[in-house]
Amino acid sequence: MKEIKKISTGAPWEDIVGYSRAIKIGDVIEISGTTAKGANEYEQTLAIIKIAEKALKEFGADLSNVIRTRMYCTDISQWEEIGKAHGEFFSKTRPVTTMVEVSKLISPDILVEIEFSAIL
Repeated sequence: MKEIKKISTGAPWEDIVGYSRAIKIGDVIEISGTTAKGANEYEQTLAIIKIAEKALKEFGADLSNVIRTRMYCTDISQWEEIGKAHGEFFSKTRPVTTMVEVSKLISPDILVEIEFSAIL
């Protein structure tokens, strides 16, 4: 059985919901749905990717190791702003991705949530 390593960021929801920010099993890294504060979708997306980048570094990885992102947004008409921010980090590595609109996220202030999968 492969060793499982977990990262917690201390966010209050981690204890309430019972989840880890990220888990590494062998060469696979999975990062939970991540949100961030920001005035709009573009700013939130940038901040989310930076949070994921920090988690990846704790496992000896970086954004170039990301093979998939799953983006959830509350207003799909803002897809270009979300996509622009995503592209600032991933335009060269181009992981597979999904972007879908959801009716709401955990807080009305949260407009975007992203999950990440990476391989070392």
